[in-house]
Amino acid sequence: MRTTHTLTAVALGLALAAGSACAASPKPAPSEFDLRERDWRNGAIVYQVIVDRFVPSAKLEAKRGLYPPPKVLRPWSEPSRRGVYLESEKLNSQELDFWGGDLASLATKVGYVQQLGADVLYLNPIHLAYTNHKYDALDFQQISPEYGTRDDFKRLAAQAHGLGLKVVLDGVFNHMGRNAPKFQDAFKNPASPWRNWFAIGPQYEGGARVWTGFQNLPELNLENPAVRRYLYEAPDSVLRSYLRDGADGWRLDTAFELGHSYLRDLTRAAHTEKPGSLVVGEIVNYPGDWLRDMDAVMNFSLRQIVLGAASGEIAPAMASRMTDRLIRDAGIEPMLKSWMVIDNHDIPRIATQLPKLSQRRLVQALQFTLPGAPNIYYGAELGMVGGGDPENRGPMRWDLLSDANPELVWTRQLIAMRKQHRALRVGNFRTLESERLYAFERHTDKALETVVVLANPTAAPVTERIMIANSSLLDGTPMVNLLETSPGAEAKPVGEVGSGFMTVTLPPETVWVLSPRLPKLGGYNRFKRVR
Repeated sequence: MRTTHTLTAVALGLALAAGSACAASPKPAPSEFDLRERDWRNGAIVYQVIVDRFVPSAKLEAKRGLYPPPKVLRPWSEPSRRGVYLESEKLNSQELDFWGGDLASLATKVGYVQQLGADVLYLNPIHLAYTNHKYDALDFQQISPEYGTRDDFKRLAAQAHGLGLKVVLDGVFNHMGRNAPKFQDAFKNPASPWRNWFAIGPQYEGGARVWTGFQNLPELNLENPAVRRYLYEAPDSVLRSYLRDGADGWRLDTAFELGHSYLRDLTRAAHTEKPGSLVVGEIVNYPGDWLRDMDAVMNFSLRQIVLGAASGEIAPAMASRMTDRLIRDAGIEPMLKSWMVIDNHDIPRIATQLPKLSQRRLVQALQFTLPGAPNIYYGAELGMVGGGDPENRGPMRWDLLSDANPELVWTRQLIAMRKQHRALRVGNFRTLESERLYAFERHTDKALETVVVLANPTAAPVTERIMIANSSLLDGTPMVNLLETSPGAEAKPVGEVGSGFMTVTLPPETVWVLSPRLPKLGGYNRFKRVR
């Protein structure tokens, strides 16, 4: 009995020790996809706003004195129209048309942005400037009084954060405005302490180096250390102080003109001030090497591929190869953070670019399924139209806001699909073997999270047997089209994967977004040992 008791005690002790060891055993390390999901910059949905044009101010009458002639305060119902050049102002009269929105009025609609499904609120420039677009800064450290104050910005940022939104500001660090006190003093006084902040001399038309010939936009001399300290290096610099005030990142205007070394320094300063902040550059050329300097770019190259495929200027298979090359050159991590732009304040609105509904739907579906962060320009979700600047900068059409608006229904569908499928937010990218379709796959470490995207941008139906080189998609796996699946309804397969192949027939100008489902095999699960 004594021996038995001893063995029992030993066995119990071993069992307790084993249980304790199991309880204390470390959790599995997070996968690369888990880590990507924890970084808000990856695959975020960005909503872009021009503060003056988004929500009319409740204090408009009290603010009228902030718009003295030649500035004009327009009625909200009036569209934005082209103006005439004002020689005395060195700018176009359209740049002095205002609609009266401000940070306080914007704050009343932050909930709308959040409920739409956006993750990031991106504001066009808000600092003190003369024009409506604010790309001609008079003082970066001040907010334009038409918009409010730094305290108003702090309150807006806090409100956005409370709703789970991040806030990104527009950094115009290549130039200031002709009316900036620093420039006026430098231009008129050779002994000015600001003289070397700009490139001034008779070799320049108008007496100073200006951005692409616009006399209202004198360029900053970034080679001057004092300018760099003011903009981003010093703790009280423009970039760092706004990050402390609540900004979560910066979109850099004409980032390519800042140059590689200064972009690297600026990004380092942002990350020092706020780890995990975003620096995304307006790079209109091929992104490649620029993504070594910043977190992300505005992906105009990918935009060209998508629009080229939609218009027939780029063959579908060629578009697939171009996309693959671009992502391999850039790297998937920077690509996930890069903004996928179709329209914005510099580009005609998407409904004007692509008036044909089927083409527009195709482009938007690709915008929300390719790697990156889709950029929604305010009002695009409501079908707002507008050509080039300033027609694309009209006041927000709140009168179009209706649950029955098909553009809004479609945008909500795309956003919901992206939110529900991790692969679309943070998944890797792989092209599919197809000659007649723009075809690719987004995948994670879980087989059933795979998403296959097939686009037929041509005017004729395409039947093709494609190869899906994903060994985790088991034989006989049904595939359903997420864009044709009604909420709550049972999805009907459009085909199945067999030995890595699938035969599809896509109608003209159509995108399928396919997701695998468990085969119905009487409860038997082929994926039981396949993640």
